[in-house]
Amino acid sequence: MGLRDFFKKGQEEPAKGSQHQVNKTPGQSADHSFFTNKDEKQVTDPNANQDVYTVQSGDSLSKIAKKHYGDANAWKKIYEANKQTIGENPDLIRPGQRFVIPRT
Repeated sequence: MGLRDFFKKGQEEPAKGSQHQVNKTPGQSADHSFFTNKDEKQVTDPNANQDVYTVQSGDSLSKIAKKHYGDANAWKKIYEANKQTIGENPDLIRPGQRFVIPRT
């Protein structure tokens, strides 16, 4: 049997262990994204007094405030509006989280 025959013969089978096995880190979704189920249930529709912003890699509350308000020091306004989502530490935000951005 030549090399060419080797590749043509046989039946394709899935690799062992590939039957939807996913190693998950706590707080990480099965598709390895950064947002969790809790994040997916966050506000998605803005109203007349707010916008919605999805956190990107490298973002901080001050960068988001600078982008939306023109003032990085306005980060506390965003934090207060999203404290339940962010938690006690405003430095710990994750890509994929959706924040309410109150309009000034």
